[in-house]
Amino acid sequence: MGFIDEIKAKAKADKKTIVLPESMDKRTYDAAEKILKEGIANIVIIGTPEEIAKNGEGYDISGAVIVDPFNDPNKQKYIDKFVELRAKKGVTPEQAKEQMEKDYMYYACLMCKCGDADGVVSGACHSTGNTIRPALQLLKTKPGISSVSGFFLMEVPDCTFGENGLFVFADCAVNTDFDSAKLAEIALLSAESFRNFVGAEPKVAMLSYSTKGSAKHDDVTKVSEAVKIAKEKQPDLAIDGELQLDAALVESVASLKAPGSTVAGHANTLVFPSLEAGNIGYKLVQRLAKANAYGPVLQGLSYPVNDLSRGCFADDIVGVVAMTAVQAQQAK
Repeated sequence: MGFIDEIKAKAKADKKTIVLPESMDKRTYDAAEKILKEGIANIVIIGTPEEIAKNGEGYDISGAVIVDPFNDPNKQKYIDKFVELRAKKGVTPEQAKEQMEKDYMYYACLMCKCGDADGVVSGACHSTGNTIRPALQLLKTKPGISSVSGFFLMEVPDCTFGENGLFVFADCAVNTDFDSAKLAEIALLSAESFRNFVGAEPKVAMLSYSTKGSAKHDDVTKVSEAVKIAKEKQPDLAIDGELQLDAALVESVASLKAPGSTVAGHANTLVFPSLEAGNIGYKLVQRLAKANAYGPVLQGLSYPVNDLSRGCFADDIVGVVAMTAVQAQQAK
């Protein structure tokens, strides 16, 4: 059984309600039909009758709950919650109503906040910013977490590294400005994500172009300081750095460059020092090693909200919905 099949099985064992707000995209209906047929999650699609009829034609979504954002009997409840959550910003009921009708992602987040849904998946036809912004405004981050980050669960075929070819790569999608504290936070969240999705203990490598002081630069110091911060917060976590990629993965290299490290040569959770490195890294592995790249999966939010690539296929949406459902199980 492959990784995504195991995730689907976990999702089916305790079905959650996931909202798909992109009723203007046919891939939503293709994915919803497959999700409902497989029993992966309960599905809510937000859209007007006209949008549903036009874009959902030919797909069996009879098992989905359809929410019309203009005529939903729960709408006033969501407006009131929107106003309550954004009171310091001076949001009026009229403004809340307008925003919810204009951008269904706001509606989806409010459904979660009011307990009517467990998670949201969007991004097939919207940018990452348009997916994350409503979630940050309405759902906020988890207590003690300063920002959202994004990881990919990489499944590399015929690979002896990592956890039988499974890795978490972070942050590959969200943060553009990393300091030591943020890197440490990303590392701790990524370790938790690896444990929750893979079911094995994370071994976190904080990556750099230097291994254990082999180069001197502020960028290297940033990574080594992040390791110290993370260890202070979670002393029992297997985390080390700064490590070059070969030292993180290859035992023979690790024995030369980082002797005595419990992570070097065995890493399964890779934290990149910048968004550029992370984004390039996951795409290199995806394309050259023909790896499956599941994500970007967001971490750090108080409710599971996940982004999609605008080039995604319906099956990608199915996979991300399954992962979102598993996140929702963990959150409960």
